[in-house]
Amino acid sequence: MVKHPSMMSSHYDLPAELGSTLCPSRAASPFTTALPPTLVVRIYLLVWDAILTLSFSRGRISDVHQGEICGRCYLETTRAGDWDTGTPQPVSPERPEEIERAQVHGTFDRSSGASNGDCSVVIALCVLCVTYGTAVWVRFPAALKCNCTECEKNNFQCETDGACIASISNINGLEHHIRACIPRASLVPAGQPFYCLSSKDLLNTHCCYTDFCNSLDLRVPSGIPGIDYSPSGWGLVELVAVIAGPVFLFCVVLIVAVFLFQHHQRVYHNRQRLDVEDPSCDHLYLAKDKTLQDLIFDLSTSGSGSGLPLFVQRTVARTIVLQEIIGKGRFGEVWRGKWRGGDVAVKIFSSREERSWFREAEIYQTIMLRHENILGFIAADNKDNGTWTQLWLVSDYHEHGSLFDYLNRYTVTIEGMIKLALSAASGLAHLHMEIVGTQGKPGIAHRDLKSKNILVKKNGTCAIADLGLAVRHDSVTDTIDIAPNQRVGTKRYMAPEVLDETINMKHFDAFKCADIYALGLVYWEIARRSNAGGIHEEYQLPYYDLVPSDPSIDEMRKVVCDQKLRPNIPNWWQSYEALRVMGKIMRECWYANGAARLTALRIKKTLSQLSVQEDVKM
Repeated sequence: MVKHPSMMSSHYDLPAELGSTLCPSRAASPFTTALPPTLVVRIYLLVWDAILTLSFSRGRISDVHQGEICGRCYLETTRAGDWDTGTPQPVSPERPEEIERAQVHGTFDRSSGASNGDCSVVIALCVLCVTYGTAVWVRFPAALKCNCTECEKNNFQCETDGACIASISNINGLEHHIRACIPRASLVPAGQPFYCLSSKDLLNTHCCYTDFCNSLDLRVPSGIPGIDYSPSGWGLVELVAVIAGPVFLFCVVLIVAVFLFQHHQRVYHNRQRLDVEDPSCDHLYLAKDKTLQDLIFDLSTSGSGSGLPLFVQRTVARTIVLQEIIGKGRFGEVWRGKWRGGDVAVKIFSSREERSWFREAEIYQTIMLRHENILGFIAADNKDNGTWTQLWLVSDYHEHGSLFDYLNRYTVTIEGMIKLALSAASGLAHLHMEIVGTQGKPGIAHRDLKSKNILVKKNGTCAIADLGLAVRHDSVTDTIDIAPNQRVGTKRYMAPEVLDETINMKHFDAFKCADIYALGLVYWEIARRSNAGGIHEEYQLPYYDLVPSDPSIDEMRKVVCDQKLRPNIPNWWQSYEALRVMGKIMRECWYANGAARLTALRIKKTLSQLSVQEDVKM
């Protein structure tokens, strides 16, 4: 049992063999290379036994274990020596008891093997001297000097191979200071010696390992201190490291975070609109081998006809690569984009046109709306480019562009005219039609029909687009969901009842009649560009000769309502059956009384008959 430091004497005169384990936590101990004598003895015994075994193996020693004889003799011999001084004392020849002790186990043949035995003894003694001298040189380094409060004879100093200790105790309310030496053997357990621990009575204890390091003055703390696991305590360097380490680590993390954020922002702002977000999650929603047309076909034949599911829309919209701008308007821009090898049209609304974007996306996703002569809706999504929010509406791409652009660039044949007119009427008829049923479609009025809102497909047919101003009719409640925005359509294409504000906003048929008036104006634009017998006219907008390029509502009202003027129909159209039928349809679409105008379905049937007569293949 290890005594408490308060009970220890002033000088620890303990043999060094009592312990050889050093405290691994001390910084600089002069005894870390000490070699214990017991280890030296074992080394020597091994060497001695090996030599004597080789020397006397020819019969110089009879009986058993020659090495054991000499080993035990040597052990007895060395035990008689002075290990403290490091000087071995060999057995005197005059001590017969040692020889007798050796002869218990065997007898020497002094006659026949004297020469070999003597040589072996000499060699063994040389090895012993070298080994023991090395042990003495390693074993006895300079001792640690410490202050000692009870060592008056030694000038209050002591030497040890262990540690210096300074402690302050509280006995009967009085402070008692003790400074002393602790041998290395008493510094157990390693790393946390009992002598270096604080206790209730011994409030503060400090162990150190340099000369006279225990001269410091300890103070009694206000409370009972905890266990001091560090023999030397924390110095200034350790304290600075403990404080500065976390601070430095935090600063590094903060700098890296700021750098990554700035890098991300820089890359994000410099990225062109052609860049897209990572499409690595496509497989979560879409089969990799599916093209855009495959998806549209699957969904158009599935029965709903309302477009792609919302999560697929978001996936498609965020994996589109914008290629080039193909149009601009007051709502924003139209881009051509790429998605899985196919072209798509991306209509990008400005943020102030959010209501129009939302309304158009809502109309496009009406059940059973999908039709070959209505622009195919693909997806709607809002994308944040870092500066402002973009509102995307993705649809089918038609390389010919709008009917306005197409007629400006090309003339059309009679067959082409009929195909354009019939397909436009078919799309408008489907839009106006109400389909009754659980998966039915409400009647929809376009309210902004014009040549710029009709696209020309690759096969020469039309597709009605731009449903941002469209209204839907609920036949159950006989109500109309008027779009909550300020746009009222294009003034040049407004019907007379819209211009003079006599339209019945609560009657759905009134909106359909207004669409028919605008369709008649579109037919006039198509017929003017038809090439019949080598005769055709340049492209012009309706009322080009009566109003300026950007007429006001008053100017249009004066021409359409007051003067009741309509676009001119040339007389030479009467020479061609197709143009004559087209002229007749136009006049019946332009009646001032909306109820007298043709319906889209009637126009479709008339043009279908004309296509049969002219052998037009749709």
